[in-house]
Amino acid sequence: MTALEPVLTRAPEETQALGERLGITLEAGDVVGLIGDLGAGKTCFIQGLVRGLGVTTRATSPTFVLINEYRGRLPVHHVDAYRVDSLAELLDLGLPELFASDGVTVVEWADKLFSLLPEDAIVVRIAGVGDEPRRITIERACAPGSGVSDSGR
Repeated sequence: MTALEPVLTRAPEETQALGERLGITLEAGDVVGLIGDLGAGKTCFIQGLVRGLGVTTRATSPTFVLINEYRGRLPVHHVDAYRVDSLAELLDLGLPELFASDGVTVVEWADKLFSLLPEDAIVVRIAGVGDEPRRITIERACAPGSGVSDSGR
């Protein structure tokens, strides 16, 4: 696994700016998995990421609908696995097809589905909640069995 040096962000705008920098670099077929506790800033990071992909609408967490789609320079599929109970449910949603699409797929709570992530997925780990600074690590994973913990920690 290749990891960039962790970045410390102290405000939501800094977290979004880091997401935007990543979004600018993404290409069709890229998959980004986000890991972090509830309230860590996963959706905040994704708001910047989709902005970097040219999306003009604000990203919102698809917790109850499971998948939001946005249009930018590439299609963006924003998946939230928080309320998903099984890998079978994600397979039924067509997650592997999204991963193979001509867009970018971004998955919140990616630690729930490591076995489904492509080997070259980008994993973003966000540590910190509330008023704490966020420690954000961006890794290029080689899942499964890459050393990425199934617990996400």
